[in-house]
Amino acid sequence: MPLDPDIRWIDTPDALDAACAELAKADVLAMDTEFFRESTFHPVPALVQLYAGGAVYLIDPQAVVATPALRSLLAEGPLKILHASSEDLEVVAAWAGVAVSPLVDTQIGQALLGEDPAMGYQRLVEHWTGETLPKEETRSDWLERPLSEAQRRYAALDVVYLLQVWHTQRDALDAQGRLAWLRADCDELQAQTVRNSDSDEQWYRRHRQLWRLEPRQIEAYRRLTAWREAEARRRNRPRGWLINDKLLYAIAERMPENRYELATIEGLKPAVIKREGDMLLTLVRQARHLDADELPGSLPSPLSGPFKKRLKALKRVVNHEAEQLGVAPELLLRRRELEAMVAAHLECRDLPLPSGWRGERLSTSLQEALDQVEAS
Repeated sequence: MPLDPDIRWIDTPDALDAACAELAKADVLAMDTEFFRESTFHPVPALVQLYAGGAVYLIDPQAVVATPALRSLLAEGPLKILHASSEDLEVVAAWAGVAVSPLVDTQIGQALLGEDPAMGYQRLVEHWTGETLPKEETRSDWLERPLSEAQRRYAALDVVYLLQVWHTQRDALDAQGRLAWLRADCDELQAQTVRNSDSDEQWYRRHRQLWRLEPRQIEAYRRLTAWREAEARRRNRPRGWLINDKLLYAIAERMPENRYELATIEGLKPAVIKREGDMLLTLVRQARHLDADELPGSLPSPLSGPFKKRLKALKRVVNHEAEQLGVAPELLLRRRELEAMVAAHLECRDLPLPSGWRGERLSTSLQEALDQVEAS
C-alpha cells in the first residue's frame, strides 16, 4: 500500500529551528540529500530530507542556511541513518560545515549481512519491506523550484522507507553479533570523508599501472595529481575538466621538457597546454631535478611470479574467511589492500595489516600465509 507521508517544506530559519527542535527528541533519524555536481568539484546541495517517524521535513538549502540548531542536530543528536552515504556526507559538510555523527550506513549494514556490498537503495527497500519505490523522479532536476508534488513525495519516501529498513536490518545484524562491526565501519567511513591536502598527496596511489613507472616518473605523477586535486577544488570544477588521470599519467611517463614535447602527448588538447602547460612542465621539472634519495621507491610488478604467488596466498585467506562469515571477499579486504601487503612483504617492510574486527579475524592468518610462501 503506497504511503502518504506528512511533508513539511522548510525554507526559513525559524521553520528549520522548529523542525530541529522536534527531530532532536528522536533516538533515530533517517536522512538523505539530493544534489547536483556535473559541472562542479563540490556538490551543489539541492534538498535535505529528515524523518524520525512523524512528519517528513524537506529542507531547501538553496533558500536557508544551516542554523546552529541544525548543525547541532547533525553533528551530535540522534543516530542518523543513511544509505550509500559518502556523497551525502560531502553535501552536508559543504552546506552545513559539520560532519554527520553518529551515523549508520545501511549499504554497509547490508554487506555485513552477506548481501551485495553495493546494493542500491531500491533493491534494499524491496528486500526488507516488499515495496517498490517509484523511479520516475530518479533523474529529476532537484534544483528547480518549486518542486513538483511527485518530486516531493519521491524525496519523502526515500527517508520514510529508510527508517523502516533500519529497524529490521538492525535486528538482523544484532542476531549475528555484527552491530559493533557496523559501528566501526561507519566510524571509518566518517574519517574517509574528510578531504585535505594529505589526501591530495596520496591520490596518485589509485592508479593501477603505477608499478610501470620509474621512481622519478612516480614522483612526477604524484606532484601532477596533487596539483590537479588542489586546483580542481579551488576552481570548483570537476577533475576531468581540468585534466584527467590518464593524461597526467602520460605526462609523467614521457617527462616532457618543453611545450613541443608536451604537445606530442596523445589526447592533450592545445587549450589545456595553453592554459596549464607552464605548470605541468614546472612540476615535471621539479621531479626531474630531485636527488635520487628524495625519490619514492620503485614498485614491484604484479605480473612477476613472486608477487602473484603471495597475492594468491592472501586471497585464499580472505576467501576462506569470507566464506565462513557468509560475506563478499571485498568486504573484508580489497585487492588494492592485498597488493599493498604483497609489496611490503617483498620489500621487507612492515605489513599494512587490517585493524579492528577485520584485523582480529585476518591478521594472523595473512602473516602466516606470507611466511609460508617465503619458506617454500
